[in-house]
Amino acid sequence: MLHYRQWSRGFRSSLWFALMFIVIALLVAMNKTAYFDNSIIHAVQSAESPGLTSLAKSLSLVGSSKLAVIISLVTIALLFFLLKHRMELVLFLWVGIGSQLINILLKQWFHRERPDIHRLIQQAGYSFPSGHSMAAFSLYGAVAYLLWRHMRKKRERLILILFTVFMTIGIGWSRIYLGVHYPSDVIGGYAASGAWLMLSIACFEAYRNSRRGM
Repeated sequence: MLHYRQWSRGFRSSLWFALMFIVIALLVAMNKTAYFDNSIIHAVQSAESPGLTSLAKSLSLVGSSKLAVIISLVTIALLFFLLKHRMELVLFLWVGIGSQLINILLKQWFHRERPDIHRLIQQAGYSFPSGHSMAAFSLYGAVAYLLWRHMRKKRERLILILFTVFMTIGIGWSRIYLGVHYPSDVIGGYAASGAWLMLSIACFEAYRNSRRGM
């Protein structure tokens, strides 16, 4: 039996992320994000330079589906063959696949066109929520959670958190910088993926604790 105390913290976090997404989604649907989006886009793109463009393209590539698949395969191999953590492997696959499916469904629901202000690369498909941002949050968030559980040193955990935050925020920034997403797309992607990730972790922890109590 899954007791409420075992998953309430993660579930509450999931609800907060979900509420954040609902607010952003409503603002997007009502076209109330124009001033916010344009202000952030202008601030980000006004710093354009060859070096930042190269960095943005590199971060965007890291958040692409092809590289995400490679990172996922390495993580799967590590969890299954080396660490023998099969339940953690299920969680990782659940989070990653679920995040992708949710993004596809939400894009088809909102049908938001991409910004056409100053694009540095071409990108097909709908804009809201950002698929790169959702993939980054769920992928690096899941990896960070799984690695955190096996780390004991504060320094290692600090490096892990800083790396996760840098990659997640950096990938979102790159999509705005390159002109293929609105800031609200990126924040909405973080919120949607955060809700899914925290709900998945909460269920995983509750199941693991219930198994221990048997």
